[in-house]
Amino acid sequence: MSSGVRSKAERWEQRVQLGAHPLLYPAIRGLGSIRPVVRLPGLGILVSEAALVREVLMDSQRFIKNGPSGSGALWTPVVGPKALVNMDGAEHRELRRKLADLFTPGSVSAIVEPAADSLHDRLHHGLDAGGHVDLVDCVKELAGGVISRLLGVPDDAPGRLPNRELFNLGSSISSLVRLGRPTLTERQIAKGRSAVGVLAGPARAAYRKSDSQTFPGRLRALGMTEEEAMGIVSAFVMVGTETLVSFVPRLIALLADSGRIEGLVEDRSGVPSAVNEALRFTVPSPMMLRDVVSPCTLGGVAIRAGDRLLLSTVHASKSLGGFEPGIPIPPHARQLWFGAGPHFCIGMPLAMAEINATLSLLLDRYARHPWVVSSRQVSRGVLIPGYRRLELANA
Repeated sequence: MSSGVRSKAERWEQRVQLGAHPLLYPAIRGLGSIRPVVRLPGLGILVSEAALVREVLMDSQRFIKNGPSGSGALWTPVVGPKALVNMDGAEHRELRRKLADLFTPGSVSAIVEPAADSLHDRLHHGLDAGGHVDLVDCVKELAGGVISRLLGVPDDAPGRLPNRELFNLGSSISSLVRLGRPTLTERQIAKGRSAVGVLAGPARAAYRKSDSQTFPGRLRALGMTEEEAMGIVSAFVMVGTETLVSFVPRLIALLADSGRIEGLVEDRSGVPSAVNEALRFTVPSPMMLRDVVSPCTLGGVAIRAGDRLLLSTVHASKSLGGFEPGIPIPPHARQLWFGAGPHFCIGMPLAMAEINATLSLLLDRYARHPWVVSSRQVSRGVLIPGYRRLELANA
């Protein structure tokens, strides 16, 4: 791949980052390049080196997720105290152990395949008609279809909300978070609870039916109370929506801009490496938060109990270099975008199934009828960087 083509791919990805955070992104990248650990008055302590980020994530004794300014604590007023994302310690480990069987390859396929079938129909209908297809909107539909499965809603259920509306509800919860906001306001909590209430309606019905074919029914079979099950369902809905819709269009744009689509069409063995490198380069979870509970030293900087750590996965990952599938990722940075240690993303198999299903559909389509990225627009002023619109058209 020529340097000119490579720079096009990376130039667009930088526009995505700057669209979301025109001041904060260059500041974080600049500070991370100077020092691996730096105290930012009013915000917390920025940790930018991959090995140090992993060290923090692996140590749940000194650094916790459910502290007063950690990301987990933000969600407790909205989804309840036992939603996995806001738990630590032995109780958290036990809940993860119970949930592990819900994310086997077979289980996630049953959740993703119906939504992928709808995505297939929409992509082909739009492109076969000779028009344009907005991939961002398509992935929102896919995410909404997955949400409906997590809620246990049959496709033919009377009054079933459209997939896009389900996505919007999930997105309305996750969009409440801001880096400079350690807590949610009463109004934001009320907004989040309202969305959770709408989503929880069908999930409660599925739970009460004890149908083992539904996600809420399986949670009941694991011994979860109804409120615990609703918290877990709500957490999976809100955590996975924005990051998936951010990543998939950026993945396709990177592959198209770097001229790698045709190679993957001819040889699918390169798909895992391309997806993993795109995750590393785009970093769909650009920042993670932890609270310090005991004093220590990190990267030569004294850390006090009560400090808030800003774990810059975006710098830790991007500082490794440009988009180059096939080059091994150093062990200390591997899968850092999914976390590490006790809070490594339990929904990773589900996210990967959605990503791979979408990419497979687009590669299959390209093999029969090549397509191009015809136009795009980056999102501005959002927490998770991404494209607002990414249109595909027949070549």
